[in-house]
Amino acid sequence: MDAGFDIAVVGGGLVGLAVAAALRERGMRLALIEPQPAAADPAPESWDSRVYAISPGSAAFMEAVGAWQELAPARVTRVERMEIRGDDGTSRLEFSAYDAGLPALAYIVENRLLQRALQRAAARGGLDAFRSGCAALRHGAQSVILTLADGAEIAARLVIGADGADSWVRRAAGIAATPVDYGQVAVVANFSCERPHGGVAWQWFRRDGVLALLPLPGERASMVWSTARENGERLLALPAGELAAETAAASQGVLGALEVITPPAAFALRLQRVERFVAPRIALAGDAAHHVHPLAGQGVNLGFRDARELAAVLAGREARHDCGDYAVLRRYERARREDVAAVALATHGLQKLFGYHTVWIARTRNAGLKLVNLQPQLKNFLVRRAVA
Repeated sequence: MDAGFDIAVVGGGLVGLAVAAALRERGMRLALIEPQPAAADPAPESWDSRVYAISPGSAAFMEAVGAWQELAPARVTRVERMEIRGDDGTSRLEFSAYDAGLPALAYIVENRLLQRALQRAAARGGLDAFRSGCAALRHGAQSVILTLADGAEIAARLVIGADGADSWVRRAAGIAATPVDYGQVAVVANFSCERPHGGVAWQWFRRDGVLALLPLPGERASMVWSTARENGERLLALPAGELAAETAAASQGVLGALEVITPPAAFALRLQRVERFVAPRIALAGDAAHHVHPLAGQGVNLGFRDARELAAVLAGREARHDCGDYAVLRRYERARREDVAAVALATHGLQKLFGYHTVWIARTRNAGLKLVNLQPQLKNFLVRRAVA
């Protein structure tokens, strides 16, 4: 058994790698437990269907840990303006980076490029990677002992569960989670566009769900269509030409004719509330700690804020506490509760509001978009909250 680790990070996704990258220079010995092999460098001419809207705050955090610099600037797109449209043809809400005094509202980055950049940043500190799943967890006197699926055992003073919404660490630690199934999927695909996007991200609240078009480098855009599961299955089954034509029509032709450049994929949507973020010598981060609807584009940014706060709390602990001390971990939980609860409440409320189709609710929500659009101070407050 290898008992020399300060921290074992379970989960080699974006948030797990961000935690590891943030901790690599803190003089700690880190283990990364992820059964999937490290991502290879993607072919330059290929595009990933799954993209993320990275907030300026998250981008600054990734720059601080040495990952943002690994991204090719030509594959990162600044969102300079966002336009949200209601389902009555007239209501809209617009946000501008210029009006808010910001260089960008967000940065659109492909999943696999971000994954590769974080892998490189995390590996610079001498990360010990274990390519196996976890089979058992037990507490020792001053550590947690993890038994891996290949029979190996490692001990660490702290185990960080960053292993997704169906977290093995969370279940093994006995932390309860309450899922709410929206009965929806997010259908994603990339398109080449007839018209330039101009750095604008669009979102339409429609009767069949929420459609977003996010700007990609060149005259390309990425679609995220959150819709009922049955409609999602129908969209996935469409020939490429029909999917492009339906997306162009649903987006009111803002980018002209579209052409599919990546096959569509779908991801189930749900809200998941977690009883607590920490347990003795256990901390959860990312989707393991919370799972929200993607309509505000905040899911991965919540996870990066977890990573940032957890690294800061561990770095700032008193000398008498080790990194797995429960009092230290409780500071992390208290620091993250309000932010996570606020985003979960907002996204859940919007999902419910735009899921009802009665006339008076439709009129109310469309009027709300128009009203907020007339309040520049309120809009700037919302932008400042979103870009953290």
